[in-house]
Order: sequence, then structure tokens, then C-alpha cells
Amino acid sequence: MGSGAGPRRNGRAAVAAAPALDEIDKAIIRALQVDGRMSYAKLGPEVGLSQAAVRQRVQRLTDSGVMQVVAVTDPLSVGFTVQAMIGVRAEGDLRVLAANLGAITEIDYVVIASGAYDLLLEVVCEDTDHLLALVNDVIRATPGVRSAEVFTYLDLVKQTYTWGTR
Repeated sequence: MGSGAGPRRNGRAAVAAAPALDEIDKAIIRALQVDGRMSYAKLGPEVGLSQAAVRQRVQRLTDSGVMQVVAVTDPLSVGFTVQAMIGVRAEGDLRVLAANLGAITEIDYVVIASGAYDLLLEVVCEDTDHLLALVNDVIRATPGVRSAEVFTYLDLVKQTYTWGTR
């Protein structure tokens, strides 16, 4: 890899060795996937640690990139009426194109894929005019994009972040 970068995961260079997760780490992750606002005072006893110890564990898990604790909004509730998945056929270095597209604010999900499309993008837009401008003026105009096919969401039936740990 010419730049010296190692393998990438979730848009970040992989750390030399991923931190080993023990059963307590996994219990913390599962609990926070259910309730990301759980206090350390409640989380500690649930996983068998003191408040201070669980705070250190959560900090280590977030600093290492194993997890993020974020607020997930309903796009409709905050003014975005159109969501879509966009399949991109590309030419050139997929990692470079994925990074360039990932820098676009409206694109919240970028995957290098196999199959009919080289990249899959998820976008959230204010309305169809916003989607058209994004696809026509930005995505299709990005060097390396050969074509883009838009799949507008009619209804988002399920979206979850509680897959647990192994």
C-alpha cells in the first residue's frame, strides 16, 4: 500500500493489534447498546465493577475505537424527508474514492462492496431537490465515479445497533 497505511476498518487505519475484549468489556458494550445514556453508577454494578473502574473501561473502549456512544436521531423528526442508498460503479482506487465520498456531509455510510456496485452509499437529504443536487452535482461529478444508481427509501422498517458482541 503505497502510502504506508495499514488495513482500514470503519474509515480508520487499523491499530496494530485490536484490544482483547473480556466478558466485562462485552457486558459493558451490550448494556450501552441498549441504553447509551446509562450512568456509570448504574452500569458498574450491572457488570460487576466500581463506578470508577467502569468509567476507565468505557474510556478505553472508546479511545481504542471499539465503540462509540452517540445519539441516533430519526431523520424525519429533524427535517430530513428523503433517505436513499446509492450504488456506485467506480474506476481507479476504491479506497481513495470511498474517502472522498465519505467527506461529503450528506453521505453517512460508505462501504466498499463486491458485486454489482463497487461502493454503497447511504444519504440523508432534506427533500428530493436536495437528493437530485447531491447525486447530479456532487456524487456523479466526483472523479472516479462511473455511474450511480439511486434507491430511494419508501419506508425504513428496521434499523438497530444492538447486535451485541461475540
